[in-house]
Amino acid sequence: MSASSNPDHLEPAVAAPSAGAAIAAPRGSLASHATLIGALTLVSRVLGLARESVAASFFGAGAIWSAFTVAFTIPNLFRKLLGEGALSAAFIPLYAQAVRQDADPAGKSADRLASRDFALASVNLLGIILIAITIVGEIALVLIAWRVRLRADYLLAVKLTAVMLPYVLLVCATALLGAILQVHHRFAAITATSIVLNLCLIVAIVIAARRFDLTTEAGQTRGVYWLSVAVLVAGVAQIAVLLPSLSAVGFRFRPILHFMTPQVRRMLKLTLPVALGAGVLQLGVVLDKGISFLLAGVDGHTHFTALGHCIRYPLLEGAAARLNWAQFLYQFPLGVFAIALATAIFPRLSADAMDRDRGRFRAILRQGIEASLYIGLPASVGMIVVRYPAVRLLFERGNFTPTDTGWVALSTGIYSGAIWAFSLLQILNRAYYAMHDTITPLVWTAINLGLNLVVEIPLLFTPLGEAALPVGTLVSFSLQAIVMTWLLHRRVAGLELRASVRRIGCMVIASAAMWVVCIAVQSLAWWPRGEGKVVQAGQLSMLIVLGAAVYFGVTLALGLGSPLLAMRRSRGRGG
Repeated sequence: MSASSNPDHLEPAVAAPSAGAAIAAPRGSLASHATLIGALTLVSRVLGLARESVAASFFGAGAIWSAFTVAFTIPNLFRKLLGEGALSAAFIPLYAQAVRQDADPAGKSADRLASRDFALASVNLLGIILIAITIVGEIALVLIAWRVRLRADYLLAVKLTAVMLPYVLLVCATALLGAILQVHHRFAAITATSIVLNLCLIVAIVIAARRFDLTTEAGQTRGVYWLSVAVLVAGVAQIAVLLPSLSAVGFRFRPILHFMTPQVRRMLKLTLPVALGAGVLQLGVVLDKGISFLLAGVDGHTHFTALGHCIRYPLLEGAAARLNWAQFLYQFPLGVFAIALATAIFPRLSADAMDRDRGRFRAILRQGIEASLYIGLPASVGMIVVRYPAVRLLFERGNFTPTDTGWVALSTGIYSGAIWAFSLLQILNRAYYAMHDTITPLVWTAINLGLNLVVEIPLLFTPLGEAALPVGTLVSFSLQAIVMTWLLHRRVAGLELRASVRRIGCMVIASAAMWVVCIAVQSLAWWPRGEGKVVQAGQLSMLIVLGAAVYFGVTLALGLGSPLLAMRRSRGRGG
């Protein structure tokens, strides 16, 4: 963020937009916004695949890379909790309303700068909170490393977390500044920030491979410290990417002390249950990472003691790293489409939810639900079908072994069964937040966490091993998606989701047809067989092309048009 030449000046520094500048993009451009976000996210995800492929080759699924994976989870926890989660979810609806109020020519002059005051106060408040969290966290980590006797890989995870903890401030600031841009319909810059992170880490991994001997434990240890510093560099670069767009919408940062305005107090009131909900959800993520890390045996450590009993570690070394790669694969289609659609739809839902006539809100929400399943259902089936050739092609080289491939592919297949649920929940949660209901997502996220643990913990000690964690995720998120859809249908009068049942049924039939054809074709004589990368690339390409052709062909034959095209056609009808 650029500092003012007079940092002590207390004047709010977000320029008031011209009439209609904020919610100024054409209302029917939702599909084009989702397409733009999806395209940029696709670039980011491809770079992310390259990053993870390079990391798998050089570091493998060992204890050191697992320690880095777990340590990097901590700043990402706060990104989800504060940046993209609680504050953004509460901030965007209030900021969208403030911007609309600014653009109203009939508004009182005293209220015409509501958005600039609110945005600046929110950014300053977040900065103070994050600085405090970083200081307290660093002190706690130093004390743990100094006073607690830890296994070598546990200690490494603590030290790496201490190095990367300042990234919390950078990435959360990026998320909130990006929320400002979202309301102004400027999605490109915030979506590009993940591209910056991936590029920085790819370059850092390549440099680490040239500087250190990554075939040794000492070399890998130095390498992950190098990458931890690169994460901080990437955080600074991400904020720098947003500055031109922020300047274009009139945002000028200045430190202020009077940030507890009535709007900020209202945002904090809305933030608390969202933060609790995001905290419960992210607690589940951290618990899964922690369980897979803490319950994995390493050389010299095959058993642990609990309640006076000596228990064998149920998981193999590298479980945390392998689960991280499996999560990355199933999140690939989720990030490219579902999150892109939800990001584009949220400002629209927020602006329309408070209208006396919720006609536009209902229409956009219904289209969003159908669109999320239109891609989410075949993505679930598709990722299950391609999991083995995808893992072999992307990761199996260098220090990544065939055994690692088997575990990652198994976990990817189980996680992928819930892609449709993750996609749907992206829309459902934002619909509740747009209506200023933060309690329902909180309650069901807490239920999700409890169900997840009840399902997965007993299964850890079965032959499923680390794949038990994806099973818990699949069961809990599928149930949450179904129940929250039913509750929303009952709550929003006139939503009429029954009208979507036939269309969703067509999607299910088309997805099943895609699965049958993709499985059948692999038994034919001309199916490419072998272990080389060219063969694996051929298998993956054929399954993707054939699966897409079957799915879209069947949906067209059943008379089902694309929900995204329906969104485009609604452009001229105001929603």
